[in-house]
Amino acid sequence: MKCFSRYLPYIFRPTNTILSSSCHTEADIISTVEFNPTGELLATGDKGGRVVIFQREQESKNQPHRRGEYNVYSTFQSHEPEFDYLKSLEIEEKINKIRWIPQQNAAYFLLSTNDKTVKLWKVSERDKRPEGYNLKDEDGRLRDPCTITTLRVPAFRPMDLMVEATPRRVFSNAHTYHINSISVNSDYETYMSADDLRINLWNLEITNRSFNIVDIKPANMEELTEVITAAEFHPHHCNTFVYSSSKGTIRLCDMRSSALCDQHAKFFEEPEDPSNRSFFSEIISSISDVKFSHSGKYIMTRDYLTIKVWDLNMENRPVETYQVHDYLRSKLCSLYENDCIFDKFECVWNGSDSVIMTGSYNNFFRMFDRNTKRDVTLEASRENSKPRAILKPRKVCVGGKRRKDEISVDSLDFSKKILHTAWHPSENIITVAATNNLYIFQDKVN
Repeated sequence: MKCFSRYLPYIFRPTNTILSSSCHTEADIISTVEFNPTGELLATGDKGGRVVIFQREQESKNQPHRRGEYNVYSTFQSHEPEFDYLKSLEIEEKINKIRWIPQQNAAYFLLSTNDKTVKLWKVSERDKRPEGYNLKDEDGRLRDPCTITTLRVPAFRPMDLMVEATPRRVFSNAHTYHINSISVNSDYETYMSADDLRINLWNLEITNRSFNIVDIKPANMEELTEVITAAEFHPHHCNTFVYSSSKGTIRLCDMRSSALCDQHAKFFEEPEDPSNRSFFSEIISSISDVKFSHSGKYIMTRDYLTIKVWDLNMENRPVETYQVHDYLRSKLCSLYENDCIFDKFECVWNGSDSVIMTGSYNNFFRMFDRNTKRDVTLEASRENSKPRAILKPRKVCVGGKRRKDEISVDSLDFSKKILHTAWHPSENIITVAATNNLYIFQDKVN
């Protein structure tokens, strides 16, 4: 397992809030993080509806260590709080997901969504401005045509670099329930959005119409037994997608078979061990995240206690199972009482699909090496994140005598949790969101 070191001398946070870890508002809490396909940009969304984009510094001969540092590139308000007067419901501005669209020109495009509305944003740079209009003065005011005696040719003049974020499309009024996932298709023309009971397919150019491709809503809502928790397109096959459910099952669908994919092509489910059956079994088996590997051969799912890796060719059981925090099994009762048992942890692959990462409590995050079968627990905190310092592995003591470098399971802080993580698409650079702080780590630099 590779060792990661903190290389940034500060902790990122939204640029318009200068708050310490112990003093922050609900709106400052980071709710999603996502690298763009090249890894040069990193976007975060928060509960206040803001999107902050960081750009990676270019390598300098004078300061070689600065290569890899991410600095604020653009900040904009993506969503505002709204009110549904028909249903008397308040729609939060919280950003649930951000997904980048592969770059086609000089501008960047990303999708961001709250509970109801998906928006397509264009992020572009401008370092020149037009001057020398005939019908307008320098302030933009219209000139009196009678005062125009000569004809001027407008010209572009240099100006300070300005990064603009403009909404290009707004996709709304298609979801009755809260959107939990968005995923861009490999054809780069369509994307899907999923809520608790339906999945819709959109064209990026059409905002007033979407196609419903999955609908699990029963005729009688009293017969509802499961909901959709996450969905993602296959990275290479534009006709294939997968979605997970609160029952711990995964369905692989092929859009070539029918327009409405209620009949799945493959169904992944692990038989439950009767000896482990408990009151909390259904809750902890609910899948909070599902991700295709970059190769497209595997699916990774995260439930409350474990990460499972599934081979697309084997539906009856996962090929790999990793215990994230099995020491919490004895604490499920108290976790149920404080609602932590319903936390939704995300999981990510590294660029080569050889290592997987996910978050835990006490600001811990876990890494599992699929080749060596080794794992490590690391902590993201201000205290142990000095510049270029090597992160020391952490261990949790379940019972018996506790060693000096161990922490007791009874001492874990369940209010400090890492739900959102991201891994650079090609390098060993990771980012984890801990409440309102964003930590970035990279592979050990010699």
